Amino acid sequence: MIIRLYDENTNLKDLLKVVEILRDGGVIIYPTDTIYGIGCDITKPKAVERVARIKNVKPEKADFSFIFYDLSNISDYCKPIPNSIFKLMKKNLPGPFTFILNANSNIPKLFRSTKKSIGIRVPQNNIIREIVRELGNPILSTSVRDGDSLVEYTTDPELIHEKYGELVDLVVDGGFGGNIPSTVIDCIGNDPIITRLGKGDLIDY
Repeated sequence: MIIRLYDENTNLKDLLKVVEILRDGGVIIYPTDTIYGIGCDITKPKAVERVARIKNVKPEKADFSFIFYDLSNISDYCKPIPNSIFKLMKKNLPGPFTFILNANSNIPKLFRSTKKSIGIRVPQNNIIREIVRELGNPILSTSVRDGDSLVEYTTDPELIHEKYGELVDLVVDGGFGGNIPSTVIDCIGNDPIITRLGKGDLIDY
């Protein structure tokens, strides 16, 4: 199934269809402010395992991120965040950045034995943020890769649907996506370190 949603004027009826699929343990593909992502409700272990199978990785070894609506409840899943790091995040989010933070014991049981850190995303994209807000908790996220040695990411949602339509429950068509991933900032140590330079210019606080 494919549903068309718009960043500026999201149709509530269609939005709630997407949320219902997530609550039922479904896996979806959706737009972000960088590249299209594959994800599910983080509280649904079987859905998390499905995402891992699609990516051909073990759930406990996967570098999945969590997408939040905003920064108001990231402390539910992270250990206390230094004020300087929080200021940096507040300055740059929503935006095309992934912040790596120390995870606490509230992260899903599937990850708890091996995951000491968590990737935090608040994309500058109203479609996925409104989905997260209606769902009421974060969405697990990983990038949609093309599989072609020359094209790393597919940007056309119709082509994404052709490739992944039988593997997921829904593709959210939010228009053409980008092909540059998020910039990753490791905030585990004393000073933030950019470990992957992607889209966006990090604004220092």
